[in-house]
Amino acid sequence: MSNSLSHRRLFSRSLAALALVALSVGLAGCASMSDTISPAFADPAKYDLYDCKQLEPERKSLAARTAELQGLMTKAESGVAGPVVAEMAYRNDYIALRGQSKLAEEAWQKNRCYESQPEARPAPTPPSIAPAPVAKKGRTKTSG
Repeated sequence: MSNSLSHRRLFSRSLAALALVALSVGLAGCASMSDTISPAFADPAKYDLYDCKQLEPERKSLAARTAELQGLMTKAESGVAGPVVAEMAYRNDYIALRGQSKLAEEAWQKNRCYESQPEARPAPTPPSIAPAPVAKKGRTKTSG
């Protein structure tokens, strides 16, 4: 009887391990699928009428937000149930941003845009140090 009980425990542990492996493989499949699905989460015509001056800050904003989400996902993955939390909380936003970034980049290429150069500003000149004005000594007129 104890032999049968140990086989059941072994079987249930093996089944649990197999379920975890299957879940991991499933999540890994979702992660690799995001590159092909990302355009489905974005409006394909959103950037069609944008010009280069509008696309430049939009691309920078999308890149910053994508980097922020990547950081949040990395931080979440360090926790106990991290990979699951990262997938549930951030993956959809991340996929949508990747789709928008791809469409913005395509519009950038189609419009033949280029990065604008930052304006050249002259170096600030240090303020000159002048002696403080000296008050004149003398009589002051008082009314009276």
